Amino acid sequence: MTMSTKNIKVALAGAGAFGIKHLDGIQNIAGVEVVSLVGRELEPTRAVAAKYGIGHVSTDLADSLALAEVDAVILCTPTQLHAAQALQCMQAGKHVQVEIPLADSLEQAEAVVALQKQTGLVAMCGHTRRFNPSHQWLHQNIADGRFHIQQMDVQTYFFRRTNMNALGQPRSWTDHLLWHHAAHTVDLFAWQTGSPVVRAHAIQGPIHRQLGIAMDMSIQLQAGNGAICTLSLSFNNEGPLGTFFRYIGDSGTYIARYDDLVRSTKEGKEDKVDVSGVAVSMNGIELQDREFFAAIREGRSPQASVAQVLPCYQVLHALEQQLRQ
Repeated sequence: MTMSTKNIKVALAGAGAFGIKHLDGIQNIAGVEVVSLVGRELEPTRAVAAKYGIGHVSTDLADSLALAEVDAVILCTPTQLHAAQALQCMQAGKHVQVEIPLADSLEQAEAVVALQKQTGLVAMCGHTRRFNPSHQWLHQNIADGRFHIQQMDVQTYFFRRTNMNALGQPRSWTDHLLWHHAAHTVDLFAWQTGSPVVRAHAIQGPIHRQLGIAMDMSIQLQAGNGAICTLSLSFNNEGPLGTFFRYIGDSGTYIARYDDLVRSTKEGKEDKVDVSGVAVSMNGIELQDREFFAAIREGRSPQASVAQVLPCYQVLHALEQQLRQ
């Protein structure tokens, strides 16, 4: 592939809460146009398309892939569809960014990586923590030798006793603590330490009768360089909601909350760290999309390519095997 300067035309599948975050981010990126929107229900999808000036609307991804003008696809669809749709996009000759997780099984993740290698198309996964300015700031300090992780303590807490999305709307699918939410931290820990996960252990709480999933989970990880990570996940937590990362290192302790970062002091205070100069935006989703489109233009492999994140899914697979015993 060679460097391209033409406008990139995009189809976005999944007009729900996360799809809208991508549409908002793309509005800030020059030379990119969303030309097709795919949603589960036609009328709500048409309403979103009208708001963002998107001309083509469908309830079938195949309709978007049939458009010759579409260069790339962003998949914000239910987890259970990610791998099959990523394969479908590449088979149609389209670059693809699939939201996290890449798949809900190792076999499917490996199939996506294999097809990417075969086609040479840009295929990346939305491991957003690699792009949040807070985590990028720490990554730069690690790369420069100014900070070394000794331990990461991560809390991923939501209240999901019913099948609702981030907008409070009913979901057509069931979310998953292991294959979705743990994927963020497993990948981030290996990326930040620059060392593969060599030990992993998980336990989980009772299975929800209606949802059929564990509502609470605890995961321990160790990187090859000795650093450790403790991850607590819950769908039973009433607040605060979200994911909070505590980085304990040799030269300080930092707490990252999405795009924000503070340094924790011995007196128990939190000093805000200015991360505004890390990247051209403070929005991790926008930065993720910028990387996807830059990789397409420059004909290169992106940060968080499907091949780069595959080790994360190998760890998740091993943890799932443990939990089934």
